[in-house]
Amino acid sequence: MKIKVLGPGCMKCKNLYIETEKALANSGIPAELEKVEKIEEIMKYGVLITPALIINDKVKSSGKVIKADEIASWIIEESTSK
Repeated sequence: MKIKVLGPGCMKCKNLYIETEKALANSGIPAELEKVEKIEEIMKYGVLITPALIINDKVKSSGKVIKADEIASWIIEESTSK
């Protein structure tokens, strides 16, 4: 599973990354977590407002910091949808 946090490095982007780390720890599901700060890469996902959370190339949220428990539910959902 691949998870990406998109954003130029603002405080909201950093907070979303932290919440995503917590979600991964709580879910116990292995995943590759990446922080994407380059605008060219962010634009490839069609995201207009950051921070954004991408799980397995699907945009799960954009423009807000999601809490770890909601992110964990998305991670679990994605891990079982294969």
